[in-house]
Amino acid sequence: MKVPSGLTRVRRALLSVGATATLVLGLLAGGTGTSQAAASLPCDIYAAAGTPCVAAHSTTRALYASFNGPLYQLKRASDSAVTDVGTLAAGGYADAARQDSFCAGTTCVINVIYDQSPRHNHMPIEPAGTAGPANSGVPADALPVTAGGHQVYGASFSGRMGYRHTAASGVAVNGQPEGMYMVTSGTHVNGLCCFDYGNAEVRIADTGNGHMDAINFGTECWFPPCSGSGPWVQADLENGLFQSDSGYSENPSNTGNSAPFVTALLKNNGQNHFALKDGNAQSGRLTTQYAGPEPSRPGYSPMHQEGSIVLGTGGDNSNGSIGSFFEGVMTSGLPTDAADDAVQANVVSVGYGAPSPVAGGTLNAGSTMSLRATTPGYTDRYVRHQANSAVTSVVSSGSSALDRGDASWIVRRGLANASCVSFESRNYPGDFLRHYNYQLLRQPMDGTAVFRADATFCPQTGKNGQGTSFASYNYPDRFIRHYENKVYIASDGGSNPFDSATSWADDVSWRVSTPWTP
Repeated sequence: MKVPSGLTRVRRALLSVGATATLVLGLLAGGTGTSQAAASLPCDIYAAAGTPCVAAHSTTRALYASFNGPLYQLKRASDSAVTDVGTLAAGGYADAARQDSFCAGTTCVINVIYDQSPRHNHMPIEPAGTAGPANSGVPADALPVTAGGHQVYGASFSGRMGYRHTAASGVAVNGQPEGMYMVTSGTHVNGLCCFDYGNAEVRIADTGNGHMDAINFGTECWFPPCSGSGPWVQADLENGLFQSDSGYSENPSNTGNSAPFVTALLKNNGQNHFALKDGNAQSGRLTTQYAGPEPSRPGYSPMHQEGSIVLGTGGDNSNGSIGSFFEGVMTSGLPTDAADDAVQANVVSVGYGAPSPVAGGTLNAGSTMSLRATTPGYTDRYVRHQANSAVTSVVSSGSSALDRGDASWIVRRGLANASCVSFESRNYPGDFLRHYNYQLLRQPMDGTAVFRADATFCPQTGKNGQGTSFASYNYPDRFIRHYENKVYIASDGGSNPFDSATSWADDVSWRVSTPWTP
């Protein structure tokens, strides 16, 4: 196999990594990867390079070729029972069928994400910190994907969700070198603090500059100017999301990475140098976005890491962020660039992808659709969000991209009952339609049972014989209704003006239509 001349240095370096070299070189030369588990997986690669994993977390696959233990623990809503989900085989992919069976007829959250390394740095749900209340676990079925040709589930964070191990073993402290990567998504992000994975404080509080060393991925530009609109791979080193030693972006070509699957990587020698890399987790190589001195502000050189592990929030539990997590590791010592390249090649070989395409304009989970009114005289109006409230507006092909996006919704399995549906905002991933005081709002999913119930609607035949009507899961005699251009859950007659029996059957009947924004 011919390898492009620019890869000669990488090929020489990879020879020290062992059996992975053949696979890596094939992928770097343009191979498409394989759906089977590789002979050497990320933690095998890092160990062979002299920087063993001290944490290895994934809900999708094993990160050691020999690993055949549990990947994560589920907790079931109906009876609070728990069970573990492991791999189909040693070094293989998650047994999603076990999750589907255990959670059938109810909902589950991921209660613990297990550490596959010998350090046993498992991550339970994060308690309250100085900047945020206690978190919830992620909904277990919110992020179905394929890996290695198998259906598996990623972890979808929608705000006030996070995991923490505050007494980790072997993780870098007080200026020791380390590296870390995670596979995340560039399509499920926001600009709130802080979607992190990595080294954090032992106490869930901001204890000062340099006390964190974690990958951050999102659209928050902490130190302007930033190039493009993100999302960017940044270093959360506490009291700042750093793209360089100056804080702000020194790389005008780093405009962000919005690929559906992103490899995000940070490594830090703990003394005077850190580096940020990213790549498309489905193809190609890593790009170094920054490699240079530690931040010039006091406290970062040397670093003062404390050796805790965080996922989904900031070090003080700032937990407004959203994001996706499929896998990630942390190492003891500073990985070589060759090892990073080998790990990226292995990630690409997994073949991460979305489940089979779902046709738009349907109520099947994963479909994007728009809801059109059927009331005579209002059939050009669609449900959309505006200033966080649900309203109906006239939308057409001539409407702005913002208006068309606000009137498009992604159908999800019901957050409180998988037999029903929930509606996720197309323009604000992680935000859902939910009712509060009978009015429909667009709000970030906070993981609570109340929110799940308020955001779940059960389809029925349209009350006026057209389309579909949607009963509230927790108020089954109330249906999604438009009234004076606002959207409520309304009964057929009642004390509220929006409960008026006049045209009720028409107002609660909707056409599930082709989305204005796919």
